[in-house]
Order: sequence, then structure tokens, then C-alpha cells
Amino acid sequence: MGEYVLEMNSITKVFPGVKALDNVSLKVRPGSVHALMGENGAGKSTLMKCLFGIYQEDGGEIILDGKKENITSSKQALDLGVSMIHQELHPIRFRPVMENIWLGRFPMRGIAVDRRAMIRKTKDLFKEIDLDVNPEVLAGSLSASNLQLVEIAKAVSYNSKIIIMDEPTSSLTDNETEHLFKIIRQLKSKGCAIIYISHKMEEILKIADEVTIMRDGQYVGTWPSTELTTDLIISRMVGRDMTNRFPPRTHTPGKEVVFKVSDLCSPLPKSFQHVSFDLHKGEILGIGGLVGAQRTELVEALFGLRAISSGTVEKDGKEFKVKSVSDAKEHGIALLTEERRATGVFGILSVLDNTVIASQKDYAKKGVLQQGRRQKAAKESNQQLNVKTPTLETLMQNLSGGNQQKVLIARWLLTHPDILILDEPTRGIDVGAKYEIYTIMLDLIRQGKSIIMISSEMPELLGMSDRVMVMCEGRVSGMLNRDEADQIEIMRLATKFVK
Repeated sequence: MGEYVLEMNSITKVFPGVKALDNVSLKVRPGSVHALMGENGAGKSTLMKCLFGIYQEDGGEIILDGKKENITSSKQALDLGVSMIHQELHPIRFRPVMENIWLGRFPMRGIAVDRRAMIRKTKDLFKEIDLDVNPEVLAGSLSASNLQLVEIAKAVSYNSKIIIMDEPTSSLTDNETEHLFKIIRQLKSKGCAIIYISHKMEEILKIADEVTIMRDGQYVGTWPSTELTTDLIISRMVGRDMTNRFPPRTHTPGKEVVFKVSDLCSPLPKSFQHVSFDLHKGEILGIGGLVGAQRTELVEALFGLRAISSGTVEKDGKEFKVKSVSDAKEHGIALLTEERRATGVFGILSVLDNTVIASQKDYAKKGVLQQGRRQKAAKESNQQLNVKTPTLETLMQNLSGGNQQKVLIARWLLTHPDILILDEPTRGIDVGAKYEIYTIMLDLIRQGKSIIMISSEMPELLGMSDRVMVMCEGRVSGMLNRDEADQIEIMRLATKFVK
């Protein structure tokens, strides 16, 4: 084996209306963690899809173990020792975990599947990565973090020389992330190369040996991680110095209470209980807390997606019942969900359809959709939010994560909400796109709208909120004004159980 287990030289990939990759190179050493970084839309995922056979490059060459390869399918990539763990996991939820791992290569006894052998092989595999999961439980019953580790086990089962991990910690807690890092170090020690895509700078500097940075579909450079800092990575990613991660705040919220929640309880005992808060006009109310704090469950109940057993909700001083999404929309409430790909994006529909889908009835006359009005509304809304898309007919799945998120905000703004609930609005989005979303949020509160924002990113919570409501195990454990909120106080409240 030469110095590199993988060489991707001058890779070019063109889609209709956009050059996604322009002479990009990547060289990965065996037994190393190689981070691949760049803003959303920089071309990281496209480059990895070329390596994994999902896309075919239009120019350049891929060399594995010194041999030039023409990879035309994912099966061929797997046979060549390349595995990919995608950011969005799509297990077959109603089949056992072990079947998800060995799908297409079940151990056989004659013409029958050898279930005993499958259980044994799965247990051996889980033991190798220290995963305590019953191979026979349904995949759909696992937490997101365990599903992530099952995907890693699956990649290991192919005896891969190269494992691509795309945002592997996006749904993991700190402890689970440490467990993942332990597995990565084990894989490294066996000579496996890891290509690690993440927006989390601290992780990259902790786990990576080398870092390659891309920008606008082009190669910027590769550096040992020891030579990099967070600020250096950001400036090389965005091509500009970003000393301020957040736009300047010039707006002060009004005193008028536009939304009031009193003693709200879920019928589920382990969900949110006795939650009360006010939301002022032109305010960003941040909601902080650790995994399991029931923040998402609370806002989904306010949007009519979950049941409420007791308590009241008032809008502009008038109480109303939230029994369905229609009730919430009618009262000017919009929700941008946490998992945009699972519960927001219609990938196979166009940007146009994704933009107007929540306000479709506004563009119908006598049951017939008025295409001209739909086009005009979508065009104006997307231009206003600076969505980068070749055309409105472009499929939503072909947009970068940041641009998808902006389309979803455009979608809900067309329903004319007064209250916008944003659940992890910048998860999986690069620093440049984050800044744009923050700017959009500040424009909205200047217009008199109010925002409830759940965020697990402490700098975001502190940088964007006028007040921070902290939750712990379904209860409100504290409310902090902007000038008294800091990381230590939020973390103290997030771990303080309220009876």
C-alpha cells in the first residue's frame, strides 16, 4: 500500500445549471481521520457521493490502494472497501436490527436464512464496538443515537478500508459522541481510514488528523489539524473573516404579550408538565435544555401535533384551543421542525411546490390552482430570503441544507404567521448560512413578529435570544434575561430537576 489509501484527483461534477465540483482533490492516509469541511453547498456530500458510486464524476480520477477505479454503484464501492454512513438514517423500521445490518447478504443454511448465525454474527459485531443492543429488536424502536451506532456496525461488517461519516454526531449527546470517538480510534488502530464530515469545529480539532476545506465546489487546501484553530477554519471555509458570528442587535422587544402559555401539561407523565411562559411582540425567546428536556414535545403541542391534557394557551389576550395544526395556523402560529429532511422537506418535489405547499389554498380559485400566482409568491419569497437555486423547478433534494432551511422559512412566512417557532433552526448548517438565517430572524422581529427558538447550541442560544427559558425533564427550571444568561447558568438550570 502506498502513502494514501484514497486519491481523488481533479474531480469535476456538473448538474443542470450548476457546477457542483470544480477540479477537487482529496488524499487520505490509511489509519487516519480526515475531516472534510466547508459551508453547505461547498460540494462535500457531492464529492463523497462520487466516491460511493451514487454519482458518476464528469472528470478526474479515483485511485484506491494505488489502483484507478471507475465506481458506478454503491455495491461496487462496498466491494472495494468503501462504506458511507449518511447524515439522514433510513432504517427499515419494521424489521429487526440484525436484518438491517445483513440485508442482501443474509447467512444461509441451504435455501433458508440461518437466523442463529445472523444473531451470533450481529452480537460479535456489537461486542467489537461496545454496543449494547438486542439484534432481534425492531430498528424503529431504537433511539437516533443507537441507530447511528448500528449504521457504524454495518460499515464495520463490510471490513471497510474507508468509512465516510456524514455529520455522525448531529443527534448524539456528549457521552454518545465520546463513545463514537472511542470506536473511531479503534477503527484507526486497525488501519481503517475515516472521512469525517462535520460542522462542529471542536469535534474536528479533537478527532481529526488532517482537514481538507472546500469552498463553492472547489478545493481550498489540506492541513494537519494541529495547525488549525476554529477561527482559521471558519475564515478558510467562508473566504472571509468572521469575527462576529451573529448580526448586530439593534431591536428591543416591546412589552406587549402576544402569546401566553399557562400551566400546560401533557397527558404523558414523562413529557412536559406545568409549563408557563409569556412571549412579547418582537422578541426571540430561546428554549434551552439537554436531550430529554421535552422542548420539542412542548412546541409540537403548541402547534397541534401533540395532545394537551390541561392548561391554557392565549394569543393577543384571547384563549384558544390547539387541537390540530389547522387551529395553530389559523391563529398565526408556524413551526419549523427539528428534523427538516424527515418532517419538512419534500425532496422529490420542486422548490416551488415546497415553498407554497402550506399556503396552497390561497392560490386556488374555484378549486383550480392559479400557477401564475403560485410562481410569483414563491419567487418573491425565495428572493427575499436569498435562496440560492438554479430555478424554482429545481428539486428540493438538490439544494444545500442551508438553502433547504431558507425555503422552509419562506414556506411558513407565506402563511402570514405572527409567531414563528423554530426548532434547531441551524442544525447541520454551515457558519455562512447560519449568519443568513440569523439575519432573517432579526428582520422578522423588526417587522413585529415573535420567535420561539429551541437550540442545543449554546453560542446560538446566547447570541440570538432576548430571554432564555431553560427546561429540565419536562419542567421549566428557569427564565434568564439576555444580560444574565451565560453558559454556566444555562447548564446549571438544564441539570436542575424541578419537582
